Amino acid sequence: MSISDLYSSGFRERNRDHFAAIVRVALSDGAINDSERAFIERLAKNLDIHEGEMNEVLEDPYRFPVNPPVSYDQRLERLYDIARMVYVDKIADEDEMRIMIRLGIGLGFTPANVEFIIKKAMYLLSLNVNLETFKEEIKHMNR
Repeated sequence: MSISDLYSSGFRERNRDHFAAIVRVALSDGAINDSERAFIERLAKNLDIHEGEMNEVLEDPYRFPVNPPVSYDQRLERLYDIARMVYVDKIADEDEMRIMIRLGIGLGFTPANVEFIIKKAMYLLSLNVNLETFKEEIKHMNR
């Protein structure tokens, strides 16, 4: 049984749609550079998006619905997931941080504090915190 067999088609569709939204962010400056492409490929693998599906999204990410997180908790959960993928791969270089900042804005964090939130998120992951601690720490810094 493959990992994809463990998840419902709805779960896989949400992952694909989330992936498409990330690709849109990467395309927001007109093109996907090599480091963005590497990030996108790693992200696709981590989200269990197959190569054919990834190529479909890359060809036209606007075909897929945007399902932005509604609540602040949902935004934090998505940020946690994406930041963990970046942290686990130990690729948080300057290019990746720029992508993370754009993703943070895409998730609904304000441009005025998104860089600070992303840096705090990466720091928390270096401490190996769980999701609940992550959410509480990010919420605490916004008080």
